[in-house]
Amino acid sequence: MLMDTYGRVATDLRVSLTDRCNLRCTYCMPEEGLQWLGKSDLLSDDEIVRLIRIAVTDLGITEVRFTGGEPLLRPGLVGIVEECAALEPRPRMSLTTNGIGLRRTAGALKDAGLDRVNVSLDTLRPEVFQTLTRRKRHQDVLDGLDAARAAGLTPVKVNSVLMPGLNDDEAPELLAWAVEHDYELRFIEQMPLDAQHGWKRDGMITAGDILASLRTRFNLSPEGEDARGSAPAERWLVDGGPARVGVIASVTRPFCRACDRTRLTADGQVRTCLFAREETDLRELLRSDAPDAEIAKQWKLAMWGKKAGSGLDDPSFLQPDRPMSAIGG
Repeated sequence: MLMDTYGRVATDLRVSLTDRCNLRCTYCMPEEGLQWLGKSDLLSDDEIVRLIRIAVTDLGITEVRFTGGEPLLRPGLVGIVEECAALEPRPRMSLTTNGIGLRRTAGALKDAGLDRVNVSLDTLRPEVFQTLTRRKRHQDVLDGLDAARAAGLTPVKVNSVLMPGLNDDEAPELLAWAVEHDYELRFIEQMPLDAQHGWKRDGMITAGDILASLRTRFNLSPEGEDARGSAPAERWLVDGGPARVGVIASVTRPFCRACDRTRLTADGQVRTCLFAREETDLRELLRSDAPDAEIAKQWKLAMWGKKAGSGLDDPSFLQPDRPMSAIGG
């Protein structure tokens, strides 16, 4: 098992397939983009599948989430999903995406074995979407969401980040739309993972702000800790249910005590936390023909050293050098 010194066991693996993205969200990267990883730096499809196999068959991973960057930009994505779906035991598999390519790929991903998707959409207003992402692709995301639902990649979850002065008034509107379309909405506090290092604690929209805004239109009743388990989102029933809304409050209400995640970057580095400043290189082990047992051992050692928390509540907190697009969501 991937256990740490605090008794937490990682059963959820987040796998970044690429650091590239076809949007330029203001809270993630600059308009001109970033210096992308070279092709030789990225794990190959076979290397990714091998590491996932080791994680599932040797280390107790039961859930795999494919992330990026934008994972739909990975040419071999469908094949990777198909190979992982054939593992014994079979992990549950999901994908976090901006949704732009889903209209084209949702059916193939479902057929390959993908179980569900999380789609990022921060606004229902095309002009605000263009300001936030610096691209005119709003309708493509809406079409991708429709395609995911039609393909059976359910429950379809929608992730939204509220930014002051742009979409911070949209929480009730987003929730009404999500309920109408049978999507599960998750609001995510803006985190200090932008490439520009421009995040400011006193400028962010907090979980408290979001809930206060939602309650101007909806009655919210908490599901409670038993229903939450190790999930990052605190969830509320909307007007008595069955619709639910979640808030992932990584900054103001950290959930580190119940964390069950381990992370693999697109260039083969194990990260114990989104905000970790240390990594363990598995790519070098793969390419030096290390046996599975040695790779599993190093992964275990990495997770054994996982810190108690993200450190966001510490005045000395330092933002990771790598931005979210390079770490994987």
